Amino acid sequence: MMSCNCCFDTIANEHFDKGIARRDLDRYRKQGPGSTARLLRDLLVDAGALDGVLLDIGAGIGALSFELLDRGVKRAILVDASSAYLAAASEEAANRGRSDAIQFVKGDFLDVAPELPVATVVTLDRVICCHPIYERLLEASLKHAERRLAFSYPRDVWYVHVAVALENALRWLRRNPFRAFVHPPDRMTQVIERAGFTRLARRQTWQWSVDVYARSDS
Repeated sequence: MMSCNCCFDTIANEHFDKGIARRDLDRYRKQGPGSTARLLRDLLVDAGALDGVLLDIGAGIGALSFELLDRGVKRAILVDASSAYLAAASEEAANRGRSDAIQFVKGDFLDVAPELPVATVVTLDRVICCHPIYERLLEASLKHAERRLAFSYPRDVWYVHVAVALENALRWLRRNPFRAFVHPPDRMTQVIERAGFTRLARRQTWQWSVDVYARSDS
């Protein structure tokens, strides 16, 4: 089980392989963005500030980035530890004629963050739950958010804890070192508010919470 971020890049790269990336890309092309990406997209549109640069952390196949580029974002930086995900995102960017508007960055965000510029909007869709060091990940993300931070995370309810525990047990049986986490929402809120952000909106599904925050002085 992961206890630090020293091997997260390797573990995530192996877990989110070509098969998963192809599945997610095909699903996006047929069905559009998933539930949390749709909520993040719509809440960010309602909150404004979609006229600058997007930093999409743990971008996957780039679904949220493409949705926001279609709604006013001028440029997107996609960061992911999975080379398969970035290859799928690059394929879709070319398919949409968006390659010139996107920068692809391979690696754990905690490792590459010092090399990246601040962005108008920072997003983390289903990313916090994949990372063992959520506080550092949030803190680094907040430092890059000029106006908005938006992210989704598993709800802190008993049935989600059970589902995540079962998924992790199955991974253990298959000798897959990747783990998912249900981090405490109150602690995440403290980290975000301490950085000078105020929550603008929250939406929930049965499994996920989606929050949008604004820098208080923006």
